[in-house]
Amino acid sequence: MNHYHAEEEILGKAYDSRLMRRLIKYLAPYKLYVVISIILLLFISILQLAGPYLTKIAIDRYIATGDVPGLSRIALILLAILIVIFFLRYLQIYLMQFTGQRVMFDMRMKLFSHLQEMSLSFFDKNPVGRLITRLTNDIEVLNEMLTSGVIAIFGDIFSLAGIVIVMLWLNFKLALISFMVLPLLVYATVIFRQKVRKSYRAIRVRIARINAFLQESIVGMPIIQIFNREKKNLRKFEGLNHHYLEACLRSIFYHALFHPSVEIIGSLAIALIIWYGGSQILKEALTFGVLVAFIQYVGRFYRPIGDLSEKYNIMQSAMAASERIFKLLDTQVEIKDPELPLSIEGIRGEIEFKNVWFAYNGKDYVLRDISFHVRPGEKVAIVGATGAGKTSIINLLARFYDPQKGKILIDGMDIRNFPQKELRRYLGIVQQDVFLFSGSIEDNIRLGENRINSQQVRKSARYVNADKFIEKLPHGYQEEVHERGSLLSVGQKQLLAFARALVFDPRILILDEATSSIDTETEMLIQNALAKLLQYRTSIVIAHRLSTIKDVDRTIAMHKGRIREVGTHQELLKKKGIYYRLHQLQYQPQRNKSVV
Repeated sequence: MNHYHAEEEILGKAYDSRLMRRLIKYLAPYKLYVVISIILLLFISILQLAGPYLTKIAIDRYIATGDVPGLSRIALILLAILIVIFFLRYLQIYLMQFTGQRVMFDMRMKLFSHLQEMSLSFFDKNPVGRLITRLTNDIEVLNEMLTSGVIAIFGDIFSLAGIVIVMLWLNFKLALISFMVLPLLVYATVIFRQKVRKSYRAIRVRIARINAFLQESIVGMPIIQIFNREKKNLRKFEGLNHHYLEACLRSIFYHALFHPSVEIIGSLAIALIIWYGGSQILKEALTFGVLVAFIQYVGRFYRPIGDLSEKYNIMQSAMAASERIFKLLDTQVEIKDPELPLSIEGIRGEIEFKNVWFAYNGKDYVLRDISFHVRPGEKVAIVGATGAGKTSIINLLARFYDPQKGKILIDGMDIRNFPQKELRRYLGIVQQDVFLFSGSIEDNIRLGENRINSQQVRKSARYVNADKFIEKLPHGYQEEVHERGSLLSVGQKQLLAFARALVFDPRILILDEATSSIDTETEMLIQNALAKLLQYRTSIVIAHRLSTIKDVDRTIAMHKGRIREVGTHQELLKKKGIYYRLHQLQYQPQRNKSVV
C-alpha cells in the first residue's frame, strides 16, 4: 500500500481536543448562529417531551371521564406544539447548514490560498488526486460533522436527559424496568461501532485506489487506446470496483443489522413496560395514561441512542479529515520572501549565476558549480542532452526552487532578496508543454490581467502570427478553449504561448524547448516573430533543435550538470566538442555517434 492509500486509511479518535480547538476557530465568526442553534435544540427537546405527557393527561383526565371539550383543548395544544417544533426545527437546520457552508467556504479559500503559495517541490511530492481530495471530500466531511454531528449531539443529549428525568418522575420503578435492556443496547452499539469503523476504513482506501486509477487512466487515454489496453484496464478497474462494492455492501450489512437490533431491543423494553405496567394497572397502582406515556417515551429514548452511534462515525471521519487538512495547512512554504525585500522599480536584465549547485532531493546534484553571465539584452542559448540540467537553470532563475550553494543575481542583486511576485513580473517563460486554461482564446493570452486590453491581445497575436489560425475559428478570440486546449494543435498552443509572453512585455524572456514540437511550416511562421520577440530583451533559449539558435549571441553547452563549452555557433563547431556532436547527430543522423 502506498503512502497515499495509507494516509486515507487513518481514522484516529472520534474526538481530539487539539483538532477541535483548531476547528472551533473557523466557527468563531459564526458563534452567534451556533449558540442560537443549540438553544433551539434545547427548546425542541423540551417541546418534544410534552407530547407523551399531554397524551397521559388526555387519557387519564379527559378520555377516562368523557370530557370532550378538555380533550379538544389538549389536541389543540398538541397541534400548536407540533407547529412550533416545525418552525424551530426549520430555523435550527437552516442556521447550521448556513454555518456549515460558510465554514467550508472559508476553509476551501484558506487551503487553496495556501496551496498557491507552495513551492514546486511540494507538488513534486504530493499527487494531484490527494490535494483535490483535501479540498473536496475532506472538507465536505467536516461540513457533515458541523451540521449533523457535533451540534446535533446536543439535541440527542438534551432529549435523552429529558426523557430519563420525566420517566423517573412519572414512575420510578417502571423507569428502572425500562432501562433493564440498556446493557444489550450498549453491547450492540459497541460491536456495531467496531465493525463499521473497519468497513469505513476499507471504503476510504478502496475509493482512493479507484480515484487514483481513474485519474491515471483518463489522462493516459491516448496511450491506452494506441496500445490496445482497453480490455486490460477494464479488467483492472473491474477488480478495484468489485473490492469497493464489497466494502460498501459490508457497511450496508452492519447498518441493516444494527438498526433492526435497536428496534428489537426497544420493542423488548416496551414489552417489559406492558408486562409490568399492565400488572400495576390491574392492581390500580398505575394509570393507563402513564403506561401509554412510557411506551411513547421509550420509543423516543432509543432513537437518539441509535443516532449517537451514527454520529460517532461522523465525528471519527471528521477528526481524520481535519488531521489531513491541518497537516497540509501546517506544511511550511519552502521558498519564502525575505522579511525586508528589495523593491524592483525596473531592471536592466543582467543575469549572473555564481557557483550554483542544485539538487531536487538534496542529494543528487543536477547542477554542479554553474557560473555564467548574461549581459542586458544579450541572447544566450543553453543546449545539452536530456538530463544535462537545462530546465533546472530556468527553475532556479524563476525561483521555483533555491540552490543549495551559490547565488543567482539579477542586476547584481541576489534574487532571494526580491519578492517572488515582483521578480516573476519581469520574467516571461514559454515552455514546450503549453498549459491552457478553460476560457476563451483572449483570456488565455492575457490570463485575466485587466490592464491588458483586447487591442493589445490582438496586436500580440498578430506579432507572432497566431492571428492567422485564431481568426479562422468560429468565434475568433472569444472561442472557448476546451480542457488543456485539447482541440488545438501543439503548434497552435505554442503560438498562443508566444502571444501570451509578448503581451506581458517581460524584460527577461525564457524559451524552454519552445519550438521543439512545432512543424516546419509553423516554425517558418514564428522564426520572424522570434527575432522580433527576442529583440531588446535579455533572452535565454533552451533548445534541442540547433537550427533555432544560430543567431543567438552565445551558446552554453552542458553535460551532466556542468558547463562544458561556451561560444558562438561557429566557435563551438570548430571546437568539435559536445556542441559539434549534437550538431552531427541532428544533421548527419546516419553517423551513429554519441555525446560524451
